[in-house]
Amino acid sequence: MADETHEFIPYSRQEISDADIAAVTDQLRSDFLTQGPVGGEFERVFAERHQVKHAIGVSNATAALHIGCLVFGVGPGSLVWTCPNSFVSSANCAIFCGAEVDFVDSDPVTRNMSLELLTAKLEAADKLGKLPDVVIPVDFSGLPCDLSEMRALADTYGFKILEDASHATGATYKGLPIGSAQAHATVFSFHAVKIVTTGEGGMIVTQDDELAEKLRLLRSHGVTRDEGLMQRASEGGWYYEMVDIGWNYRLTDVQSALGLSQLAKMDEWREAREARADRYDALLADGPFKRPARFNDRVSSWHLYAVELTADAKIGRAEMFAAMREAKIGVNVHYIPIHTQPYYEKLGFTRDQFPNSVAYYDHALSIPLFPAMTDAQQDRVVETMLRLAA
Repeated sequence: MADETHEFIPYSRQEISDADIAAVTDQLRSDFLTQGPVGGEFERVFAERHQVKHAIGVSNATAALHIGCLVFGVGPGSLVWTCPNSFVSSANCAIFCGAEVDFVDSDPVTRNMSLELLTAKLEAADKLGKLPDVVIPVDFSGLPCDLSEMRALADTYGFKILEDASHATGATYKGLPIGSAQAHATVFSFHAVKIVTTGEGGMIVTQDDELAEKLRLLRSHGVTRDEGLMQRASEGGWYYEMVDIGWNYRLTDVQSALGLSQLAKMDEWREAREARADRYDALLADGPFKRPARFNDRVSSWHLYAVELTADAKIGRAEMFAAMREAKIGVNVHYIPIHTQPYYEKLGFTRDQFPNSVAYYDHALSIPLFPAMTDAQQDRVVETMLRLAA
């Protein structure tokens, strides 16, 4: 058995099995490396698993957010709101479209977009005639947002919900898979450290036939061979038309083969992550750490297990981070609030505008969590944390 005392423990780690390798190898030996049947099969199985009519595979979740904004008509003069407690892609996608971005601060308990602050901001925006066209709530760490209430607000105020579920593949809300209800479209990520990986890659799902058709067009140059979409008569079997401006955002068949193989283990891995999260909850109960919140109406995918150092901690977050890394424990911090980034400061945002997200960031620490993690590794993480902070 390997000596786990001195090994580096990453904050996350992809799970690649012999079956995954075989699936990719078989695809490499096939007739299609991209734009073949396996991509469509991955989409079909993903849609079935998430109880949606359409799943559209793309090169990454940022691409999905970009074309998701576009199909909702986001462009110059549009306004998009998201949460500062996320990676920059959740806001950048609107900038790509030439739109204006604003933020709704996070909730101190869920760390997701605050329903209370969203409601208040919508009421104020309605009076000013400056309502958002699209709201992008982010399921931080894999915990679903308050989606039912947000959909009611969307129906009242006339905006679209583009849910960023990059962390939440496998999560459920009110007994249904994320992506199947409430949001008008939902984005998933298959980055290497996510629940299911294709290396890089993403998916956008929707129940709307028209949206799905537009998404498929935009992910592949705006080019079609569908005669029903063409503006001129076909000139032959080679003929295609570019009917819109689009991008090369396709997911390859090699990536899709890996995704299909991974998807078969999604529930097993989510349960393993939850078991580790439960164990962390128990082991850290008496330490100076605020642990992730739990809710009866939703089940997290546990992409991250993020704690906050409380006032009782005898060490600050920066010192804690450095000491944990020195102990070969791969902690991380998720996220530096988007509005504090230099680019967004140039747009006029200031650090003090969204205090909940900043307060969370100042004390946050993501600690190792992955399905293959052992009790010994987890014990070492907890013992080190308690020794340093308690």
